[in-house]
Parts: sequence; C-alpha cells; structure tokens
Amino acid sequence: MKNTELSTIQDIKRARTRKTVIICALFVLTVFMVFVCLFVGSSKMSIEECFKALAGKSTNANNRIMLYIRLPRVIAAIVAGAGLAVAGLIMQTNLGNVMASPSTLGVSNAAVFGANLSIIGFAGGFLTMGKNMADAVNTFNPFAVSAVAFVFSVASTLLVLALCRLRNFSPNTIVLAGIAIGAIWTAGTTILQFFATDVGLSAAVIWSFGDLGRATFTQDYIMIGVVGASLVTFFCLSWRYNAMLGGDNVAKTVGVNVSALRVASLLIASLITSVCVSFLGIIGFVGIICPHIVKKLLGHNHVVSIPMTALVGSLLLLIADTLSRSIAGGTALPVGAITSLLGAPFFLVMLFSKKERA
Repeated sequence: MKNTELSTIQDIKRARTRKTVIICALFVLTVFMVFVCLFVGSSKMSIEECFKALAGKSTNANNRIMLYIRLPRVIAAIVAGAGLAVAGLIMQTNLGNVMASPSTLGVSNAAVFGANLSIIGFAGGFLTMGKNMADAVNTFNPFAVSAVAFVFSVASTLLVLALCRLRNFSPNTIVLAGIAIGAIWTAGTTILQFFATDVGLSAAVIWSFGDLGRATFTQDYIMIGVVGASLVTFFCLSWRYNAMLGGDNVAKTVGVNVSALRVASLLIASLITSVCVSFLGIIGFVGIICPHIVKKLLGHNHVVSIPMTALVGSLLLLIADTLSRSIAGGTALPVGAITSLLGAPFFLVMLFSKKERA
C-alpha cells in the first residue's frame, strides 16, 4: 500500500514538473518569437539597428519602420492570437464540441458582410466611388469599415442566441443556428460583390484577407482593452467551465447556471472575435488549433488552459506573421492564409486520429 501511494505521489510530481517545463518553454519561445517577428522584414536592418530604432535612436526611416509598422503589428499578433485562441477554447467548452471555433456562430461571416457593405456600398463602390482609384483612396475609412463589421458581428451573435432561446440554449441548436445564419451572411456578401465595381470589389476582397500589417496603435489599444477584460472574466469563471466538462447536469448540481453562463460566454467570445476580425480581417484556425494543443499538453483544467491557450495563440500568430513576411521575398502574404496552411493539416490529423474517430 505504501509503495502504491509513493508511486502515485511520484507520478503527480513528475506530471507537475512536466507541465512546468512545458509552460516555461512556451513562454520563452513566445518571447523569442516576439523579437524574431520584430527583426524580420524587407528593410534588412541589423539586430543592433533594430534595438536602436525601438529606442528611437536610429535613422528616421528605421525609427518609423520599427515604431509605427513592426511594433503595432507584433502587438496585434500577440493580442489577436490570444483572443481568438481563448474564444475558441470557451466555445468548445460551452458547446461541448471539439470542432467549435469563433466562426461557429457566423461571427466572421457577419463581419465580412459588414465590411463589404461599408466598402462597396458606402465607403466606395456602386453608390459613391465609381471606378476611380483615387476616389477609393480618399473615401476609404478603415475605422468606418471596422465599425460596421463589428456591428454586424454582434448582431449576428445576438440573433443566433435569440433563435436558440426557443430551444433553451441547446449546444447543438446553437451550432446549427450559427451555420445557418453564417450561410445567410455569406450569401449577402456574394450579392454585394456581384454588383460592385472592379475597384470596390478589389478593396472588399483585400480587406477579407487576414492582415496584421493594417494594425495601428489605436486599434491595438482597443483590442488590448477588449481581449484583456474578456480573458480576466473567463479566468474568474474557470471553475464553472471545469464543472461544465462533466456535462450540464453535473454543472447544475454544483450551483452553475448553465444557460446564463453559456449565453454570457458566447457573447464575450463573439465580442473578442468581432473586434479582432473587424480590424485585421479573417484569421482562421487559431481558435481550433491552439485549444487542442494546450489540452493535449496540459490537460483540461481551465485555470491552466485559459492563460496557456492565450500564450499558444500569440505564439502561433507570431510564427505565422514571421513566415508571411519571410517566404515571399519582401512581400508580406496574408497571415490568414498562413494560419490556414498550418491549421488545415492539423485539422485533418485530428480528424483521422484514433481518439477522435472513437
């Protein structure tokens, strides 16, 4: 008996040591990728010049590149990656669906529709811009586009939750309603693009690419406020999410108001997604990949998985952004395309794994 207890204690200590090593390694790797992402670019600045530019002591050109192009981009990668990843984790927990992600409720589809409506219909397209590229540059307001995209994202979430109230917020109902509403937004986007001019259509399509290069400090501050407050809220609710892992009935027995928690969590997760998407465009697979990586490495305890999923999300987006600016010979590819290229194989492996098939 004593040998068994001793073996159990040793196993627990080894598991804790393993988790500690993984957490430290992920943190160090993320910090390392922050500097790599800052130093990689077409300007070919040396590491010394990069540090001087960060302190504002290099040439004017280098200072502008580091302080107003690369730094906002890196901050956006850290914040958006963390937000989208944790949004995916929370949706998977609340919906009881390992394939759930921020696009489950049609949030991304609604944001694309709102942006297309702003760009094609109002900021320039068949209503005002015509076919003059100069007019497109003068009338295009990124904050107006982001605001309209955000409004439609939130409206989509509220619509899905209102429809699901008829079925007492069944997780399956929410998933199906999200797919249906998302299809409607996609259809609306297609119709808008069909009537757009060439210039308006090009602007709308380019917006939909996930691009960290459009980030500014103002946008970063907004994302930091929304994502930061949301992550703190999720962390404070960690024990309730842990209870939900055993099913709704188990959670109710320990005093969790499952319906209210599910609604509030999905609204906050959708808020994170809508803010990030409205500023940066569509960045796929982050909300699916990162939660599964963390669950596999560190388990399902949300006290650990929420902050670590945020860290892995930041790490993934930093890696994707570095690759997007490294493999195209000075031209930055859309980071959304890189995350999809990284995420699709992972998604297929997960689908065909023995555990998932079971």
